[in-house]
Amino acid sequence: MKRKKRTLVRMKRFLPLYIMLLPGIMYLFINNYMPMAGLVLAFKKVNYAVGIFESPWTGLSNFKYLFSTKDAFIFFRNTILYNLAFIVFGNIMAIFTAVALDCIRNKFFKKFSQVVILIPFLLSTVIISYIVYAFLSGSNGFVNNTLLPLLGMDSISWYSEAKYWPVILVIVYLWMTFGYNSILYYSTLIGIDKTYYEAAVVDGAGILSQIRYITLPALKTTVITLVLMAVGRICYSDFGLFYQVPMNSGLLYNTTQTIDTYVYRALLQLNDIGRSTAAGFLQSVLGFIFILAANLVVSKIDKDSALF
Repeated sequence: MKRKKRTLVRMKRFLPLYIMLLPGIMYLFINNYMPMAGLVLAFKKVNYAVGIFESPWTGLSNFKYLFSTKDAFIFFRNTILYNLAFIVFGNIMAIFTAVALDCIRNKFFKKFSQVVILIPFLLSTVIISYIVYAFLSGSNGFVNNTLLPLLGMDSISWYSEAKYWPVILVIVYLWMTFGYNSILYYSTLIGIDKTYYEAAVVDGAGILSQIRYITLPALKTTVITLVLMAVGRICYSDFGLFYQVPMNSGLLYNTTQTIDTYVYRALLQLNDIGRSTAAGFLQSVLGFIFILAANLVVSKIDKDSALF
């Protein structure tokens, strides 16, 4: 009886917090768990006349089209390699920017810098695609009309030359996202006890030594967490980046085609929801496997830094 009474008193005490938690739980259930019922579409041939649950089962045939096409190797290769480049270069650039922000002593300039670097992240991909087009347009782009002539080089037809786009897409992605990621790292840096730096100065440590022995070790857990989260989505791609920025140019598919853009283009032609769901389901399963493997590696190296 006493235990039950203590439980009731505790529940009454924390009731306002439970009520505050309720909207978040409802959003999580509606947005993340209810749609999971739609996974059955990955194993069905959807017939709109009879509905989802009455549509005939097709087994794994919806998954086969991802591997049966001659472009399967290309879009799987592009998706994985681009995401690896984004993870490596994105985190290096974000850490460098966060450390630079932390070294700024002028408060106004520090806040101004945070606002400026966040602007690209807040822009629509459509706007970014036209900014890129303003630079790379063959007829009146800045690069062809101003930069290349200064270097004594001929104009380049950027939207018909696929070999340039791996570098272009990586640069555009870094420009879009480094501000947001650097703020995440910077939020960790501002939580470091400043007495460590004061003690390092007393011991004669310079800026580089402080960064190496205090700043970077403090960022280790945040880096591992963000990398593991990125690895979980390594089979996904930024649809706007790979579809809008290259202006959906067919000549660039060899280096801009990813799983998401391929499925979208296939849906425009086939209007097959089952195949689209199969692709999303496969991406989730592969991402789950990748994050388990990455977490296992981290746990072997440093168990305290692993997610679970």
